[in-house]
Amino acid sequence: MSAKRAGREGKMKLRLMSNNQWLCDKNYPEWEAKGMDCSPSVRERAFARLYHEVSPDVVGLQEVSGMMADKLVRYLAEAGERYALLWGKDTPILYRQEKFELVNSDFALYPEEFPGHEGSFNNAKSKSMNIAVFRVKETGRLLVFATTHLWWKSSNPQSKNYQPFSDEARAYQLELLMARVEEFRTRYGNCPAVIVGDMNADYRSRVIRSALENGYVHGAAVEYADNENGYHWCGRDGFVPYVPQPFETGIDHILIKGAPEGFVRRFDRTTPDYYLPVSDHSPVWIDVEF
Repeated sequence: MSAKRAGREGKMKLRLMSNNQWLCDKNYPEWEAKGMDCSPSVRERAFARLYHEVSPDVVGLQEVSGMMADKLVRYLAEAGERYALLWGKDTPILYRQEKFELVNSDFALYPEEFPGHEGSFNNAKSKSMNIAVFRVKETGRLLVFATTHLWWKSSNPQSKNYQPFSDEARAYQLELLMARVEEFRTRYGNCPAVIVGDMNADYRSRVIRSALENGYVHGAAVEYADNENGYHWCGRDGFVPYVPQPFETGIDHILIKGAPEGFVRRFDRTTPDYYLPVSDHSPVWIDVEF
């Protein structure tokens, strides 16, 4: 389904995507031993293929290095897809310049410290927010779009990745993002806001409850909604097939505030076979009428 058709009452249909690409700038020996290649030169061609097939208008990215972003934009251009890149360390935004005017933007790393709590919650300096204010050229309407990648460790003492206060740190990080997004919304006439990203927490988590308490809603669709979690293992030692898991366990989210009724028409994910060795996170997107 194309995202380029004009909608009802002068509205326009747009496709907004979130995609964690798995930050990997080389081919690991474990992959080489299996006769495989996980380098950006190989994986970014698969991302370009998928974006060409799915045709998103905006993509909020996570875990993307400068090398990965450069190759992605080049490969997309080779496929006839012209995207502009709004850079932000690990969390850039791709968008179609023919559809959007970039009105304003902001990028920030989340602080390492979570006030009042011991420990570092951004030790690799990869957890960040990237915000764009877009004007839809065809309609003149404004939209705040943000992508984020939140702290990843667990608050569960039984987890091998346990770190105390991790749940609280994620909620704190998202609250920083929501506050900044609200500044933009206020400045631009309380326009709709869409926050996408890998939040490293499922739908029942503290961080998502925080978003709902701040007036956000899930990307609930009126025409179709995928009910899977969109995650499979893909990492340094290889990858495994995708096995659908319940929607509630998903950690890639699309959160919306201030949108008109019927804004989200479709909520979807995809994991074609060629995508399995590309990233552990399946792309998730919404089709909106705006």
